[in-house]
Amino acid sequence: MSTTAAFTLVMVPPVSAEARSWPDRLVEAVPGIEVLCPHGPQDVDAALVRADAAYGTLTPELLGSADRLRWLQAPQAGPPPGFYHPALVRHPVEVTNMRDTYTDHVAAHTMALVLALARQLPRYVREQAAANWAPDWSDGAVLPLGEARALIVGTGAIGAEAGRLLAAFGTRVEGIDPRVTSAPPGFLRVLPPGHLDRALPEADIVILTVPHTPETEGLMDAGRLASMKEGACLINVGRGPTVRLDDLVAALDTGRLRGAALDVMELEPLPPDHPLWRHPKALITPHVAGAGPHAAERRFEVLAENAQRFADGRPLINVVDKSLWF
Repeated sequence: MSTTAAFTLVMVPPVSAEARSWPDRLVEAVPGIEVLCPHGPQDVDAALVRADAAYGTLTPELLGSADRLRWLQAPQAGPPPGFYHPALVRHPVEVTNMRDTYTDHVAAHTMALVLALARQLPRYVREQAAANWAPDWSDGAVLPLGEARALIVGTGAIGAEAGRLLAAFGTRVEGIDPRVTSAPPGFLRVLPPGHLDRALPEADIVILTVPHTPETEGLMDAGRLASMKEGACLINVGRGPTVRLDDLVAALDTGRLRGAALDVMELEPLPPDHPLWRHPKALITPHVAGAGPHAAERRFEVLAENAQRFADGRPLINVVDKSLWF
């Protein structure tokens, strides 16, 4: 039986509405935990001086007050730019994130985007808005998934589930990932990132699920977009900065790509005058792939599980390599 040691966790403001009940629930779930919920800046500094652990975002200034800090739970799977600042990377604190808390929702959204592009749904929605009956029975009207090849860049939980779903349609699925080496169910193989440029020209569908990191920023630029197969589709459900929007608009304008479906954008919210809003080959959803029931409860379960593990001195789950941001 493990011996539970008392420790102090700080909920760093601002605390989201979904997390406001978590302190009381943590106290009930984890024997020995003390949860502090500071409000003003001075209260935050005073709380962090006592903190063994924290939930939230720590600026370099706040981190400077946290001499005792040994664990930081990030509120998201992929925190926004600036979360992994140099001071945090250098600090000995162990960081965990919220990955795999909305895998099913994002994978289902990914399939919705794939099917929409494959069956020309964006075009038919526009025709519907214009009350225009315009069926397209040409051979190129549909991308047959049973004859297609998909490349999933990032085969963590979300990429693996999206690949499994695609394989059920008969799609030949391959992956690119820096850590995963064994092919998940439905995948033919997973290749290291160095193979991306060789794999892109062979794929009818390219799906990005990767986080925003120094290595993935601008991953799909003009050169890589130009190397994609003629008539291919690009789907991004990972993070917006992985695709250069100006380069994507240019690639769509040439007609080389069948279409692009983006749930995440390099600029969020996407400015109203951005050409992608009205581009006939673009499908935009406003960063909602993770929407769905149970996500908040799953995030609490990650926090509670890690709090118990921290109290017991056991390894944490969802540990991040801070230098890589994931």
